[in-house]
Amino acid sequence: MGFRLPYGQSQIAYFSMEIALDPSVPTYSGGLGVLAGDILRSAADLEVPMVGVTLLHRHGYFRQHLAADGAQTEADEQWSPEDRLERLETTVTIEIEGAKVRIRPWRFTVTGIEDYQVPVYLLDTALDSNGEFYRTLTDHLYGGDSHYRLCQEAVLGLGGVAVLRALGYDRNMVYHMNEGHSALLTLALLEETLEEQNASAPDDELIEAVRRQCVFTTHTPVAAGHDQFPLDLVGRVLGPRRASQLQDGRCLLDSTLNMTYLALRFSRYVNGVSMRHGEVSLDMFPGYPIHAITNGVHAVTWTSPAFAELFDLKIPGWRHDNRYLRYAIQIPLDDVQAAHQRAKRVLLDEVERRNGVRLAEDVITLGFARRATPYKRADLLLSDIERLNAIAERVGPIQILYAGKAHPRDEPGKDVIRRIHEAARRLGERVRLVYLENYDLALAKYMCSGVDLWLNTPRRPQEASGTSGMKAACNGVPSLSVLDGWWVEGHVEGVTGWSLLESPEVAADESTELDGLYDKLEKLILPCYYSLPRAWAKVMRSAIALNASFFNTQRVVLQYVRNAYSGNSGV
Repeated sequence: MGFRLPYGQSQIAYFSMEIALDPSVPTYSGGLGVLAGDILRSAADLEVPMVGVTLLHRHGYFRQHLAADGAQTEADEQWSPEDRLERLETTVTIEIEGAKVRIRPWRFTVTGIEDYQVPVYLLDTALDSNGEFYRTLTDHLYGGDSHYRLCQEAVLGLGGVAVLRALGYDRNMVYHMNEGHSALLTLALLEETLEEQNASAPDDELIEAVRRQCVFTTHTPVAAGHDQFPLDLVGRVLGPRRASQLQDGRCLLDSTLNMTYLALRFSRYVNGVSMRHGEVSLDMFPGYPIHAITNGVHAVTWTSPAFAELFDLKIPGWRHDNRYLRYAIQIPLDDVQAAHQRAKRVLLDEVERRNGVRLAEDVITLGFARRATPYKRADLLLSDIERLNAIAERVGPIQILYAGKAHPRDEPGKDVIRRIHEAARRLGERVRLVYLENYDLALAKYMCSGVDLWLNTPRRPQEASGTSGMKAACNGVPSLSVLDGWWVEGHVEGVTGWSLLESPEVAADESTELDGLYDKLEKLILPCYYSLPRAWAKVMRSAIALNASFFNTQRVVLQYVRNAYSGNSGV
């Protein structure tokens, strides 16, 4: 790459509670982990000296099963780390609740397009020498209660730094915290600095020395989504000495350890994950300079074989430099339509294989796949079944594909899935709906490339960024979305897709947004799809040229290199 890190730093250590590395390695739940995996893939492509750190998650997030009425049940993921990862013999020990907990790393290697390798270390506590409870700390992603979560975050932050040291990585690295789960790494760095300076308590100079090493990306625009732990639990898990260090370093807020504030306190550079989210974060955390680096996706990973072949033919070099996707604007419309129909057939074949339902290739197919939780409003489209049926009768038939998991403890999210199943039974003959269970990387690629329109309807301003629509754009699939998150930047009405309302500044209640949703479908989107196929193909082509060429992790990593890692934060 030829860039230079500040303060003599040699590499970037990218910490994330979840990283989506491969469909056969179920160490992720959704967008946060998929983004992490895409960033590491682009780092390998760009030959950025990065190393990933995460937890092993021996039982994954969970495998979802849906009953006929939409009731969700969960089971552990069945996978063998031995089949996909390299077990390292190095072990380290950290202290949790006064007990010695041993950690062993496994290694997954991300290989770039020119064979440059980025190692990812997955931390494992399932060692015989650990007590029964501590052996479970790297079992379940986002499992257990606050006690379990804080213990996990100690393994990730404290254990992750210890593992890097044991593996011989230079202490003087840039440490990138992808969300606040790994913020305890700052405590490990502080302890190293105290020891190096032979100091007993942190002062502003020592804290600044840690800040120079740290970068923080916040993803959550809702206060309740930030991990917080009471002081008594912190003292019990981390020990009185570390609790005192946190107090002395002014890292506690109202006798509570807020992992986001801990990361903010110790980071020289902080960013939100879209322009809009950066603004929201400034309001949430006044007094902290928060920049914005809008998320992206790894274009080569998320482009379907049909479009990858087309791009290889028409835009040589797009794999090495995603900006070349801008030149998709010159691809003949017939070629765009043909590639999409290939991807759509692959998706419909997969739907039939999974659910036994054969959908039509010539019917507009809408896709919605997100974590099932109320603010995502997956069922907004189904709020007025009579109106939706009437639109299909007047303009043309509609097919809808849903997917997404609800967290095992999110009962309102599970209710959303049940409501969608109930609505499916009340739809008329011209609206067909299929809910695909166990949404994962493999299914996401089928859906994002094969549907005709990507639907996204979160409650504003709770969408930090969103990346599913970016994946769709790599395959010429336009979006119909609320103007929030990334879509504020990617939306050009009637060119890259459509919005429910005309401006992100318009205050709207749900009924107004619902009217906008139905009006756009009835008056613009369905008529264009069924009566103006060439105009529809132009929108598809523009989604590639305008959105896929920018909303990719090549651009994201280069922005991190320039603005965060290299210390040039004047953006």
